[in-house]
This record gives sequence, structure tokens and C-alpha cells, in this order.
Amino acid sequence: MAVNAKKVAVYVVVVFVVYVIVTDPKKAADYVQIGFEGISDAAQALGDFATWVANGGK
Repeated sequence: MAVNAKKVAVYVVVVFVVYVIVTDPKKAADYVQIGFEGISDAAQALGDFATWVANGGK
């Protein structure tokens, strides 16, 4: 039963994404840009942390 719920949830998300892209492509592009900026910021923070650890936490 959990597998069916997971499939339904994935289906609903895919339908929503397609709906947003079809109805408002500019807003969909903004969402993608926000997502990539978030990923970029997270990668930068991990890099800064790794550098801090490599320098002995100073």
C-alpha cells in the first residue's frame, strides 16, 4: 500500500510541474533558477566548511 501512495505522490508532483510549465513558463523558469541558486549556495557553504576543517578549524 505504501508503494501505491508513493506512486500517486510522484504522479501528482509530475502533473503539477507540467501544469506550471505549460500555464506559466516564465514563472517555471524562475523556480528553476531559485532551485539552482539554492544548490549553488549549499555547495559553496560545504566548500567553505571543508576548507575550515582542512585548516584545523581556525
